Amino acid sequence: MTCDQLAYRLQQLRPELSACDIARLCVLILTTCPELCQLESDEGLDKAWRNASFRLDAASDQHAAVADELASMCDDGPIQFSPDQLWTLLRAVKVQSQILELYTDQPALA
Repeated sequence: MTCDQLAYRLQQLRPELSACDIARLCVLILTTCPELCQLESDEGLDKAWRNASFRLDAASDQHAAVADELASMCDDGPIQFSPDQLWTLLRAVKVQSQILELYTDQPALA
């Protein structure tokens, strides 16, 4: 199955999705689905879509939370880093590596 075919099928199954959402889901589904023949059935495609959507939503939520933490930390101005701020920075790196791993299906180094 090609990305174009997958995008067409997703558009048919989920017409409410934007073109950008479909493109993201195509990349996620194609990188995480070990057997592309599973995507030929509507049930298999729906399962893959739900899995990819869940992973994308979870990564987006984590990213937003860490971005808020970093923004509030930056509002404090230049100060010595506290242990809590260092943990926030480490979480930010971890979240970014998880997002990278989500799109590449390769283990990240963080």
